[in-house]
Amino acid sequence: MTSTTAAAGRLVVCPTPIGNLEDVTLRVLATLRAADVVACEDTRHTRVLLDRYGITATLVSVHEHNERARTGELLARVRDGALVALVSDAGTPLISDPGFALVRECIAAGLALEVLPGPSAVITALVASGLAAERWRFAGFLPRGRRELRELLGDAGETLIAFESPRRLAGTLELLAEQEPDRAVVVCRELTKLHEEVRRGTACELASHYREQPARGEVVLVIAPAAAAQVGEARRREAVSAVGELVDAGARPRAAAAAVARLTGLKANDLYAELVRERGSATG
Repeated sequence: MTSTTAAAGRLVVCPTPIGNLEDVTLRVLATLRAADVVACEDTRHTRVLLDRYGITATLVSVHEHNERARTGELLARVRDGALVALVSDAGTPLISDPGFALVRECIAAGLALEVLPGPSAVITALVASGLAAERWRFAGFLPRGRRELRELLGDAGETLIAFESPRRLAGTLELLAEQEPDRAVVVCRELTKLHEEVRRGTACELASHYREQPARGEVVLVIAPAAAAQVGEARRREAVSAVGELVDAGARPRAAAAAVARLTGLKANDLYAELVRERGSATG
């Protein structure tokens, strides 16, 4: 928990299940039971979770259309010593869900903020995909414009995770297949629910599948890095390795980075910085 005041009240961000109600954590349940008010995206949706665990709480709706108006009211309650729990319909608030304005203003006002760990469709999909997890980017909901979507997919230099509408899934996969038919893609659908599906394949294979069998439910796409980006990453790694070999042979690190930069067209400062990160120290 972080706090810059001695106020007794606090705002607690509470992740909730993305499907299976048994995935809620004990800390979240304890917080919901103790809360003076629960700020939620949809009171009817949150009530299902509370009823499941016999929790009686005062609910206040906070969604994209009223968040700014509600923020002042909820912060006033925190100042007065109230425990305010923030939840969204599923997963972690703020991750493509309401709550950012409330959290930002809470921090700006120096009020106590606590964030509990819990379910996230993004992390669940990434791990289930089997694609590289060292470097990844979450894009939220994919853009609807074809040009913007094409640019996003083509520029991805790391594993890309995004939410997509089941109605647009086949079209998005077809566009991706036009760019790179063999690019690895994983479609995660209805995660943690009864009809969960994790389907792996190439962009071409999955475009064909979902064109014939339209998807239903909530979809998370996990997409391997673009081929051009992978080539660029491999080139960068080779350049850093070359700098390291020159240093091992007795060259000063900055001079070695400058020499390799002239040959590759990469930036000497970037090569030097990467060498420092890999080896822990470098001078010269």
